[in-house]
Amino acid sequence: MVNVDTVYQRVLVLANKEQRGYITPQEFNLYANQAQMEIFEQYFYDLNQASRVIGNDTVYADVDDMLEEKLQIFEFTDGPGIINNDAIYDGAGGGGINKRLPDYIYRISRIELNNKECEILNTKDFNEARKGGPLTLPTNDRPIANIRGGIMRVVAKNGGSVTPTGVIYFRRPNNVNWTYVVINKKAMYNAIPTTGHFELHPSEETELVYKILKFAGISMKRDDIMRAGQGLEMAQVQQEKQ
Repeated sequence: MVNVDTVYQRVLVLANKEQRGYITPQEFNLYANQAQMEIFEQYFYDLNQASRVIGNDTVYADVDDMLEEKLQIFEFTDGPGIINNDAIYDGAGGGGINKRLPDYIYRISRIELNNKECEILNTKDFNEARKGGPLTLPTNDRPIANIRGGIMRVVAKNGGSVTPTGVIYFRRPNNVNWTYVVINKKAMYNAIPTTGHFELHPSEETELVYKILKFAGISMKRDDIMRAGQGLEMAQVQQEKQ
């Protein structure tokens, strides 16, 4: 977790240097959520890129472990009790067997049927596999899955549709919110201990500050603020790659 007030105060100091401008709490919250989502989404691109590194297992392992640590904050598992709750996983065709994925799921990493991993296929391969011959037809030990239009379908023995028993996924970060009260016409931070903070790994604090500063400069049409944030962000990225 990264403290939202710490980030806001650092952003204000940098933005107010030489009277560049003031960022309101409402503006900060917008920029903060955008910055958090950008960093979060970048994890998946970086992980994919790291997995393609050939010839240096040590470097790959270090990068992979670091990204996995940052992503574990958002990794969860839904079991049968949740999946079969239509208020969460709405039944979507097939007599309620197929399930519409809830909005809090950002990306699925694994679908299970009785602890057996389902092979997740694209729609074309999924439809062909469920109509395959005896050697290729899905079984309870070799189930297949497909996600189309937000609807999850799983097929097992004899090509029959079933409801999975486990979904392992990454959820979206919760919204950031710098909460405040107005005292003497000035916004003062009103701490709510368990909500409103950035959910990212603590190591992301500096990058959050730089990204928010960049967004603020673009919004205020202040090239000096935008360039300052952009330059600091690029320097931070270069440092991380060393």
